[in-house]
Parts: sequence; structure tokens; C-alpha cells
Amino acid sequence: MGIAIDFGTSNTVIARWNRVTQQPETLSLPEITWKAVQNPPLIPSLVYVENASQGKVVVGQAVRDRALDLANDQRFFHNFKRAIGAQVQGFLPELDGQTVRFEQVGQWFLTTIIQQLRAIDPEVMQSLVFTVPVDSFETYRLWLGQVCQALQVEQVRMLDEPTAAALGYGLGDRETLLVIDFGGGTLDLSLVQLNSNTQTGKPLGFILKWGQKNFAEQSGQKPKIARVLAKAGQNLGGSDLDNWLVDYFAQTLGLAASPLTVRLAERLKIQLSLQPQAQEVYFNDETFESYELQLSRDQFEAILNQHQFFERLDECMTQVLQQARRQGLEIGDIDAVLLVGGTTQIPAVQTWVQQYFDSHKIRCEKPFEAIAQGALQLSQGVELKDFLYHSYGVRYWDRRNNCHNWHPIIKAGQPYPMETSIELMLGASLENQPSIELIVGELGSESEQTEVYFDGDRLVTRRIGASQTQVQPLNDRDGARSIAQLNPPGQPGSDRVKVQFRIDDQRFLRITVEDLLALQTLIDDQPVVQLS
Repeated sequence: MGIAIDFGTSNTVIARWNRVTQQPETLSLPEITWKAVQNPPLIPSLVYVENASQGKVVVGQAVRDRALDLANDQRFFHNFKRAIGAQVQGFLPELDGQTVRFEQVGQWFLTTIIQQLRAIDPEVMQSLVFTVPVDSFETYRLWLGQVCQALQVEQVRMLDEPTAAALGYGLGDRETLLVIDFGGGTLDLSLVQLNSNTQTGKPLGFILKWGQKNFAEQSGQKPKIARVLAKAGQNLGGSDLDNWLVDYFAQTLGLAASPLTVRLAERLKIQLSLQPQAQEVYFNDETFESYELQLSRDQFEAILNQHQFFERLDECMTQVLQQARRQGLEIGDIDAVLLVGGTTQIPAVQTWVQQYFDSHKIRCEKPFEAIAQGALQLSQGVELKDFLYHSYGVRYWDRRNNCHNWHPIIKAGQPYPMETSIELMLGASLENQPSIELIVGELGSESEQTEVYFDGDRLVTRRIGASQTQVQPLNDRDGARSIAQLNPPGQPGSDRVKVQFRIDDQRFLRITVEDLLALQTLIDDQPVVQLS
């Protein structure tokens, strides 16, 4: 039986297939699940480290129930998903004699969840599907794969969160869907087109097929096909809004930022999704001072405007619509807009969406469960083929600017597996050069850069402009850079090796290297790295 896990910045959702009802269901795990009246079972993405050397942790709702999130304690972690795979500025906490990285915190969190799942039913872990943000770098996906390998899960698959949401809402054939996934840590927009017309026998572009060939034949159903037309994302989420509210009360009331005030800010934000006024009472047990925190929707929206919140949303929408127009689609061709993630419950966000689309096209009844339940369909016979979200390039020495730069070789949007390879000719740059090195990098968006840093005990993500493209080197380490040993040694002035790049059906970038002088194949279709 398959399990789908939507590992979120603020909350995590687990879904499994109910064989009796033949419907997906959201799981509740003992002690660690938050059971709110207005929401489905959610696991708060929280970790408290009791003993780092022994890996003893408290996770989920148990952290809140024991009030472990209310003290200024280095052992308490939240929003840690945002820092996994990122270059964190500042000192990492040292607990019990060891430095604790956010990748380790994330592994403790997921391990605890999976151990509880195994305790419920040892067979549920035969197939596991994880959802991943649309703009995640390969380091995050690699980390997630390593966690699953350590847990000895038989089969693990990954699916973009927006595409999973399109499946989770279960809309009919011939629909062009815009999925707006706005959770605690990221904003992801994805335009997905469903189509079941297979009369031509040729799938359209990047396909998402319901069932293997034999599965479809046995069930008699026609395979559903989906094209992922456009994607855009920003490192922006509900936790940023919480921090903005904390800063607002610090300025207006002199209220010091702390884990308690962050929780109060989150409560105010949630209340304002249901009512026009919100209030919380704060008591400082050190100074014996009390505060009554009040906030209206108008004040909240003013804070959002102050931080250029809606301008950032407009940037993402503009990117997606521009990509759609390149493929002949206008905004009126979008049949439905699906809202997922807790931040989409904010009335101002829904009003923003209505500026672009008629209200009858907007669906928001499954903000928390759509992603996990959609991903669950992968374990029910859905096979995913997608396109590459990022571009990839090779590093070269830019003589004009006297620095290293990056030459793109594979553009974002490339479907895989690739039918034809890409060729690149390389020559020696030094006399008697013994080998040729090649560093491959994942090229991020030029629209913005972000940095992750500590502000006191808060983990903060900040935009730092768009002066250059973000690059994540993939093989810049000893033993991985060299692609060709030259015998005889290379000399400048002529092409020496031909490199062919292709991507297989598992997203592995493979290279073939031929020595043009020695007339030898040095590397034959070897995998270099798995792309995202």
C-alpha cells in the first residue's frame, strides 16, 4: 500500500489509499498530529532536540503540547525545511557536542513520522511518494533521496507539489489548470493541462499518464495525459508573514521577538482568515507585563503592502502567463485555478487571485489535502514524466570580466528523456595539459536571489536583488571534475575532446567523451548527476 507525504514548511500531511472506500484518506498519527476543528489532520513541522548525539527528538504537535516551542531555546527548530540545501549565513547551533545542520533536523523529523507509520502497518512503506517544491535545487532532492535510502523504503518517487495538487482536485478531462500553492515557506505557480484524447496515439509534450500500459488495458480506462506548461516560484510563505507581524508589534508596542510572539502572530493571521478582527493576549512572565494584541484585516493588508507582498505575487503570475503565451495560451484559456496551502486562506490573497480570474473558476476547498492526495495517485498507477525546471550549464573562464562564468547547455523546459544529445567541443588551455575538467552547474532564476541567515534565533530568508544568476555547482569536488585524461597531453589552439550530453528517463545527465586526437572514446554514456 502506498503512502504520500507532503512535507511542508509549517505543516506536513500524510495520505494513504483506503482499500474499502477506494478513496484517499488523510492519516492522523498518535501524539504528533494537530487536530483542529476547521482543518484536516496536520503534523506541525516542528522539532525539539532532547539529545543530539543520540538522535532523541520530539516532533510535531507533541512539541506544542509540552510548550517546548515557547522558550528561546536552541534545541527548538521550525521552518527548517527552507534551510535544507541552502547556504546558511551565521553560526549553526551546537548541541551535545555536535553541530546540528538543518538537513539533520529534517531527517529526524521524517524518520520519526515514518517509524510511526511502520508501527501502524509494516506493509504501508512498500511505496512512498514525496512532494517537492517546484523551485527546489537538486541538493534538496538529493537529500530527500538519501533520507529515504537510509529508511530502507522499497520504492520512493517524487512529484512537484503543484502537479500533485492538480491531481488532488480531481478535475475532469480537457482542463487547463493553474495551481497556486502558497504554504508556509514557498509560493509555487504551475500551469497544467489535462487531456485524454489519445486518438493520434501521440502524447502531448510532457506527459503525466494514468496507469501503466497493462494497467490501463486491464481496467479498460483511457490514459489521462497532462502537460505541465509553465512554472514559477518564490521563496515566500506564511512564515514570512508571521515575522512581519512580529516586527510590526515590536515597532508599535515594543514587544520583543520570541517564539511565543511568533506563535501569537500566527494565531492572529489564522483568525483573520475567518473574521475581520483578531486579538490575542500576551503575558511576559519575566517582567509581569501583559499586552493585548489586536489586528484588523485592513491593518494586516497594510503590512503586506509595506513589504511589497502583492508585487511579488504579481511577478510570479506574470512569469507564468508569459510562458503560457509563448505556447499560444491566453489568460481566458485557463479553465480553473486551484488554491492550495494555508496562506491561500488569507482573504487578501484570494482577492488578489480574483483580480486575474472570475470567482467561478477559483477552487479553494482543499487547501491542505490536495497535494498529498494527488501525490498518492502515483502509487495507484500514475507515472510522471516532466520537464526540467532549471537550466544547466558548464563553467568557463570569462577573459573579458576576468572571472568564472557559466555557459548554458540545457535550457529550462527541456523534456526528458532527450531524443538527441547536445555536443560541446573542448580544447586544452595550457601547454602539455594532462586532463580536462568540466564543472556542471544548476542555473537558478535570474529574477531574484535569496539568502538564508539568522536574526537572533529566527531563521530568515531575504531577497538580495538580481545582479547575477544563482548557480548550484553539481560536481565541483575532488574526483568528480575530470572528464578526460589526455594521452598525449593537450596543447592549446585546437579542439581536443567532443562531449555529448543527454538526459535519460530518470533525469540523469549522462556524458560521452571522445578524444579527437587519439580517436578513442574515454567515457561512454556515464551518469554525472541527477537533475531536477
